[in-house]
Amino acid sequence: MRARIKGSSGKPRLCVFRSSNHIYAQLIDDDKGVTLAAVNDLDVKKKSKDKKESIARQIGTLLAEKAKEKKIESVVFDRGGYKYHGRIKALAEGAREAGLKF
Repeated sequence: MRARIKGSSGKPRLCVFRSSNHIYAQLIDDDKGVTLAAVNDLDVKKKSKDKKESIARQIGTLLAEKAKEKKIESVVFDRGGYKYHGRIKALAEGAREAGLKF
């Protein structure tokens, strides 16, 4: 799946990695092999009662804000082989709500 998804400098790849405890997202320019922006759940201040999905939504919002600072408006979404469900879906919706297009 990942071999077919490719980002460029005009439209970077939003790559998501999820473990049982954490979630990470980054914008990658595959032409240059450079990470443009990266966010993880440690960047978000966690409240003890926040669920994993609400944290993932905050990560998507934070990544979209970093992308706007770098003048990136649209991306290619790489879910990393995970089902578009739960935390992956929440991260994508958070990024879309903050203005990122994909």
